[in-house]
Amino acid sequence: MPVPGPGYSITIRLEAAPSASAAGELASAVGRVGGVLTAFDVVESHSDRIVVDITCNALSANHAQDIQDALVALPDVRVRKVSDRTFLMHLGGKIEVNSKVALRNRDDLSRAYTPGVARVCQAIAANPEDARRLTIKRNTVAVVTDGSAVLGLGNIGPAAALPVMEGKAALFKKFAGVDAWPVCLDTQDTDEIIRAVELIAPGYGGINLEDIAAPRCFEIEARLREKLDIPVFHDDQHGTAIVVVAALRNALRVVGKEIGDCRIVVCGVGAAGSAIIRLLLKQQPGDVVAVDIGGVVHGGRDDLDPNRQWIAANTNKQGLTGDLHKALVGADVFIGVSAPNLFGADQVATMAERSIVFALANPDPEIDPLEAQKHAAVVATGRSDYPNQINNVLAFPGVFRGLLDAHAHRITDDMLVAAANAVADVVDAEKLNASFIVPSVFDPHVASAVAEAVRAVAVRES
Repeated sequence: MPVPGPGYSITIRLEAAPSASAAGELASAVGRVGGVLTAFDVVESHSDRIVVDITCNALSANHAQDIQDALVALPDVRVRKVSDRTFLMHLGGKIEVNSKVALRNRDDLSRAYTPGVARVCQAIAANPEDARRLTIKRNTVAVVTDGSAVLGLGNIGPAAALPVMEGKAALFKKFAGVDAWPVCLDTQDTDEIIRAVELIAPGYGGINLEDIAAPRCFEIEARLREKLDIPVFHDDQHGTAIVVVAALRNALRVVGKEIGDCRIVVCGVGAAGSAIIRLLLKQQPGDVVAVDIGGVVHGGRDDLDPNRQWIAANTNKQGLTGDLHKALVGADVFIGVSAPNLFGADQVATMAERSIVFALANPDPEIDPLEAQKHAAVVATGRSDYPNQINNVLAFPGVFRGLLDAHAHRITDDMLVAAANAVADVVDAEKLNASFIVPSVFDPHVASAVAEAVRAVAVRES
């Protein structure tokens, strides 16, 4: 199912005999073991040898080793060095701080720093709201994590989470011009996390919670929203929910169904699944059926935490019980944010006609997309190597751009709905089809459309 991609891109520098067939033999060796050659550069040429850089995409670290072994197995080939291009990108980190003002002489220094800066400090002390106008607060977001639920890696801790938070900060800047900074906290105690964020909040215009495990993340977000006068947004919850709801709106247009007539199965009721359910319910679907590791979530179960109790009370109108396979029978939509390889084409065949499958577990989805396509009319994943990638980057940069522009003090469900509609509307009728239900993450119109939608709601609610 997976194909080699740039996430496992390597460059192999090697020596080979200077024969006319050398290039073809090297390229063929890469292809025989399933590598995808992306560049072939001769860096040195001698009478008795050539030195070349072969750049190729692999499936995994083990597959990259297989490619290297295949090359070494050729006669008269010696590998000098293998470079992992992903690690090279991360050397020294991916973000930095730059000054927005010139410091060329004594006059500049006197205004940017002492003594002139004291006057600005006094102005903020007299009117704290001026911090949004006169400091980085107006355009800065803290990306906060405890490292307890990082991507698909689990609880790897704050230091190991830092590369992800750096990447998040880079995306904020690239897509919305927002200055974001990683804040990796060396604690997984709920009260300590809340207190730490409270203490740093004066320097930021918003808080983006990231990769904090459920159910702790629900309490952290709720309590911080009560305590702080700046927006608090848990991207794993709300960013995912925004893009899923946007994609579903367009997928339903493709298959010609109304959400009020649809039964939607959501597999996974952690941070992402719970937020998806809550935002879906605001669209007034026919019904939502939640499924977790224990099967269908319903009020008769005795193993429900408070989050699942709320879900049981607000979903599953028909009182279904049983496992995921049973829940899928007759369902119009499947949305998975759970675990890989939970069902196959036979189960999709039991769903309603013109069904929709969003298999978003990453990197391996709940069903092989090619299997899902045998019966489903629209299929989406969280992967970049298949059509219809459900990616949070379509949401969070624009959401915070709009919040910061509006000097918002909070974020509301109406803002989330507006953001989802803005993402969906970028795909107009001329572009919409079964393989294109959400815009590209590189579409320059997405972040600005989301920002304006969120800003308009924030201004209206202020």
